[in-house]
Amino acid sequence: MTVITKGTLWSSGHDEAVEVNQRALIDKILARYSGEFAVFRELLQNSDDAHSKAVEIRFKTGGYINRNGSNEGQAPPPLGERLPDLKTTLVYRWTFKNNGIIFRNEDWSRLKKIAEGNPDEEKIGAFGVGFYSLFSITEEPFVTSGGQWMGFYWKDGKDQLFVRRGNLPNQTNDPWTTFEMDLREPAPIPAAFDFIRFLIFSITFMVHLREVSVYFDDKRLARLTKDVGIPKRLTIPRGLRPTSPRGLMNIEGLESTPLRITAEVINWVYSSAIERPKPELSSLTEFDESNTSEPGVFSSLFELYGSGTTQQITSPSPQPAIDEVDYLKVNRSDVMLTIFTAEVGVELTQKMSAELYRLTKKNPSRALKYQLIYTGKDEYDASKTADDAQPYAIGSTFQGLRADLDGSSSARVFIGHATAQTTGLGGHMASRFIPTVERESIDFVGGNVAVWNKELLFVGGFLARAAYELEMQDLNTYWDASVAPKKPGEPLDPELWKCFHDKAGHNLQFFTFHPSTPSSIVSSEMRFAFFHCAVGGQPFPVVSSAGIKSAFDVRMPDAGLSGFLRDLPVFPEELLGSSKSMVAALQENGMLKDVTFVDVLKELRERPLSEGEMVACLQWWINTSEQGPTGINDIRRKLLGAAVLTVGSSDTGNERTISLRRIRTFMNPRNVAVPMDGPLPDHLLPMGVSRKFESTQLQESLQWRELTVLEWVQHITGRAVYTRRNEFNITKSPVWAGRVLRVLARYWSTLPNGSRLSIVKLLGRLACIPTSGGMMRPSKAYFSNAGIFHDIPVVNLPSRVKIKGNLRRVLVDMGVQEHVDLKIVFNQMTKTDDWTIPDLIRYLVSVQSTLRPAEAARLRSTPAFPKEATTQQTKDEGGILGRVPRFKVTDLYEPLDVFRSLGLPIIDWWGKNGKHKWRSSSAEAKFLFDLGLRRYPPTKVILGIAAKGEPQRTLALNYFLDNHAELYMDYTAYAHAKIAFIPAIHRDEEKLAKPLEVFLDPDWHSLGFPVLDPTLRQDAIVKLGIKEHPPTNRLVRHLRASPPTTEAQAREWFGFLTRCILDFHASELAKLSAMHIVPTPDDSPKSTGPRLLPPNQCYFKGGSNDRLHSELFALVDFGVEANRFLEACGTKGEPSVEDIALVLLKDPRRFFRLTEGKDNYLVELRNIARNSQSFSSDTLAKFKKAAILIGSRRVRKWKSDKATDPVGDGDGDLEYDLLAPNQVAIVDDMIALQQFGEDIFCAPQEDILEGFYRSLGCKQLGDLVREEYQTTQEIYGDKMAQQVRSLILERLPLFLHEHTHAITRVSLAWLNNERNFVVRTFGRVMVTRNINLTGIKSSKTIERSAIARRKGQGAIQLWLAGNMRVDMYEVATSLHRLLFDTYKVNDALLFMMLLSMDLRSLRRRGYNVDRILKQHARGSKPFFH
Repeated sequence: MTVITKGTLWSSGHDEAVEVNQRALIDKILARYSGEFAVFRELLQNSDDAHSKAVEIRFKTGGYINRNGSNEGQAPPPLGERLPDLKTTLVYRWTFKNNGIIFRNEDWSRLKKIAEGNPDEEKIGAFGVGFYSLFSITEEPFVTSGGQWMGFYWKDGKDQLFVRRGNLPNQTNDPWTTFEMDLREPAPIPAAFDFIRFLIFSITFMVHLREVSVYFDDKRLARLTKDVGIPKRLTIPRGLRPTSPRGLMNIEGLESTPLRITAEVINWVYSSAIERPKPELSSLTEFDESNTSEPGVFSSLFELYGSGTTQQITSPSPQPAIDEVDYLKVNRSDVMLTIFTAEVGVELTQKMSAELYRLTKKNPSRALKYQLIYTGKDEYDASKTADDAQPYAIGSTFQGLRADLDGSSSARVFIGHATAQTTGLGGHMASRFIPTVERESIDFVGGNVAVWNKELLFVGGFLARAAYELEMQDLNTYWDASVAPKKPGEPLDPELWKCFHDKAGHNLQFFTFHPSTPSSIVSSEMRFAFFHCAVGGQPFPVVSSAGIKSAFDVRMPDAGLSGFLRDLPVFPEELLGSSKSMVAALQENGMLKDVTFVDVLKELRERPLSEGEMVACLQWWINTSEQGPTGINDIRRKLLGAAVLTVGSSDTGNERTISLRRIRTFMNPRNVAVPMDGPLPDHLLPMGVSRKFESTQLQESLQWRELTVLEWVQHITGRAVYTRRNEFNITKSPVWAGRVLRVLARYWSTLPNGSRLSIVKLLGRLACIPTSGGMMRPSKAYFSNAGIFHDIPVVNLPSRVKIKGNLRRVLVDMGVQEHVDLKIVFNQMTKTDDWTIPDLIRYLVSVQSTLRPAEAARLRSTPAFPKEATTQQTKDEGGILGRVPRFKVTDLYEPLDVFRSLGLPIIDWWGKNGKHKWRSSSAEAKFLFDLGLRRYPPTKVILGIAAKGEPQRTLALNYFLDNHAELYMDYTAYAHAKIAFIPAIHRDEEKLAKPLEVFLDPDWHSLGFPVLDPTLRQDAIVKLGIKEHPPTNRLVRHLRASPPTTEAQAREWFGFLTRCILDFHASELAKLSAMHIVPTPDDSPKSTGPRLLPPNQCYFKGGSNDRLHSELFALVDFGVEANRFLEACGTKGEPSVEDIALVLLKDPRRFFRLTEGKDNYLVELRNIARNSQSFSSDTLAKFKKAAILIGSRRVRKWKSDKATDPVGDGDGDLEYDLLAPNQVAIVDDMIALQQFGEDIFCAPQEDILEGFYRSLGCKQLGDLVREEYQTTQEIYGDKMAQQVRSLILERLPLFLHEHTHAITRVSLAWLNNERNFVVRTFGRVMVTRNINLTGIKSSKTIERSAIARRKGQGAIQLWLAGNMRVDMYEVATSLHRLLFDTYKVNDALLFMMLLSMDLRSLRRRGYNVDRILKQHARGSKPFFH
């Protein structure tokens, strides 16, 4: 076979020209430039490319043209004619003139060619389509230049564009090139004020253009001039890498050029941009009110040269009306700018140069310039001031040209002319970017074009960085010369500082990069270059409190640190708000960090802090430490090691420095106030600092503690301290000693015992007590009331201070004597028996007010008191008592008869002669009671006696009960649970029981619990805390250990337990529920007695289905009372559905046998299905694995040949079995059931059971079947296919009208498309169906008359068999599965019936066929979703 190649085919063909509809090409593409002033943008750019110095733009009305013809006449308007409204007056012609190089032959030739751009690489135009933007407003532009003309026209009014060219008559040396445009539809001029702003922006970066004038008829609306100053060469800042990332561009030099733009605009232009009353003209005319209209909101700067997608800002609100306005008066304003220019050398590969030439038809420039407009702070403020001074609310014509400091996206990229692309920083930029065709955006799509533009963006970022650094260098010079303090610590001049940081803030705002639009690549690429063009760790200069510093050395302001970090360079807090974006960028690049602890230590080590600075430092640390920084102890140690405090004054000579590493304490005047003029510890923080803080702050954050009185006393009693100056010598100066004692008296009651003891020890060794005999040690001094001797030293404080209160207590504690020591008295008592107990107590009562605590304690602890029983010892003939043992007073009781009867030890109060009578109300008795003499036995003592034998047991119990309300209210049964003292009956015997083991109700005796002796007095029940019944936890333990063994015993016990059922805790009832405590009959052959079951496995008799339930569950009945207890323990009235389900799960086949067949089993299974939603997840999980589902399959009565019975239509019986969910299929395909009914088990065809089976994981039969299709040759053009397709589309609305619940997968409109629903006819159609269910595999092949199939989301195809009649049931079932989300057999049968019957038959059956089809035709009812 001959192979046909493309070359062979090409040689046999013929050529045909590609035809272009020029009108459509121009109207739809070339003339549809985006931007409001696209025509003027292109003409201005062409003028600058032609080296024009001046441009004139004229808008001519019809009347002006009629009066002046084609001349630029000077004829004035008729007198009395009103000035027209610039917003509504129609103009008929636009004229654009420039005085650049006149057209050459190649220019005329290129003008009439589409897409042949200017090949001069110095020219901006590249695509050769800019001129055709004129066709957006005119049908036939007319051009004159250098004595020649060229007109464009549509030949014969058709779609082919022609030009006609000729010479001008009477040609003079006219320097102007003119573009004349008769408007297609007369319209008002562009918004005049916005148009002037547009022109100002347009000439900013123009290379040659210096002047633009705008006329309306014969009146000049505006004249714009640009004056360029002398460029200044700049040095590239050190440390900046001038080469772009790919090495294609290298910055070879920098220069800055001043630029002034002057605008002369008449009031008529301003008035057209604001809404105001119409004043009468003072000179020529008046406004015609009939021609005025509501002025629209004029476009902002964003619309002057950008696409319609950029953000718009409305003009400011109008000013109040001005009565008289001269609309022809000229307003003159100007703006000063600086242009930074980078001179760039370009080195491209030959391949890239060729590619760029192919795309732009220009050789890439070998050298180019990149320019940035910079508005300095002074110029910016001057421009803002000019805006404020503007008499019109619309602002200055230069608004938006100055710096964009707030990121409002007004700074644009210029490619000769302004584009819609914003720069992202504060100034406009211009360079040789390659734009998209409409010149509104930078092209980042093409490979090499994108590379070129991104390399240029690096230059832009570099230029921005260089300009920023140069401006900051100037600021640094200003700082050094004017702002910086001349002496350390000298404050800055506020005005100079504000001027300095305002300029610095202006630079930061100007060079902050915001997201650019429409392409964010511009700002992101320049931002990267801005920060990463520096090499070798080159610092980034920023403003700080110390001038211009590297951002690596400047820290973020911190109010907590500013009070003491005087020398650390800090970013001005005033600039944070306006410079937050730049600050964030610097922080992102690892600069301008927060103040670190290292910075703090550095400054603290370099200079000492004043008290005020130290207060600020410590306050910062306190705030910091509260945040719990890691390693806080080490940080604190370093901080205190570095910080030095200076106090005093060098002028007075008392200046000294204090290192904080020595400080350990501070004084809290609220707790301790000591004389500040006396000696103070070196470790004490000066009061001038500590008074500024709360004590807890110094303690928790600095680990300092409050100075204690003890520490102060330790300091002033140190020999080196008190011997230094006599006036503060505590052993020589009574005045100082008196001051010290008064300080101690003030705080003595609040001092800890340990501190008081230490102070007493410190002062006890010193002669620090002023007395009548001089300075004495405390132990050698006495109070005046002990003065029976006149030669003892009595305390005598200076200034006649009275010794009372705390001062007396201090002296007493220090050892100053109040009375004669009792040691001699005790010696006489214990050794000689010269004094009796009554004698001793009587003396002590007389001096008790002077007894010290130590002496009272000694009285309590000294065994000096005999008990009464010892006096009954045998006496000798002389009547002298023998030596008796003695006891502490706290071990004895007062001498009463009741205590004698109880056998308690009582104090001996009889004396030698037995004449002293005890009186409990006497002073002596009260004194003994204060010392600890017992007045009644404690609870445990009296109960201990009651637990012993008679007769004291009954006496003690009665004493306890009689005095319960007064003496023994502290008694509780729980606190004395281990003492067996309560009379009880247990197992028919009397015994003493413990309080928690005996109970009031005698019925509990039958359960084996002790009960209260009935002979006990009635008030004992409440006083002894006897419980009515045992506690529930004991009952639970008792039942666990000894459950009832017979039905009668259970009936009795459970009846008792019902009485206290409300006392059982839920957890205890839960335990009982699971305990084997219920006796039930055991019918097993090996049974030896009742079977014990837990209550939660038992059910009460009397249910509706006891016959079945008695076989499955334990049924009980112990009577009403006992049953109430079992009900609380979990016994149910009858099994729940889930209970039945759980029994079924244990042994499904036994359950099946007990239900006596499948019908009863299905009854139970249906009940389970209805209630399965309430089952626990654990039960449902077991159901999904257990073989509990009934399934059936067909069993043939005889075997048939599959070839003769392919669908299994033979008769047969059904076989049933219990199966797991993964072994049963749900019937949703009757054909599949017929085919595979002998192979697999299927679920009962009931909705409730099918839903239950499905929830357990049973699969649909249709989902298990996989079909494979085979066909013979297709029969093309078969009419049956088209008829069936039409029939289906006709009857589908009828089906859906009856079955609104059906959710369709496709729309009827989609099906009506012939490509989406295709019906094809084949000779034969065979279907092979395969099934696989848990290992059961089967396959059937059958011929079909119709099958439907669809691959993915493609077309639905219906295949018909040509060898047999089409079975509409097969059509309905196969389509139903593809058209609807759910498949139901009855729905398929209905669809088959609708397809099989004619419309007349359907009408007879009640279908309103006509109405349904009309509704469908009108679209009143959406049949498909």
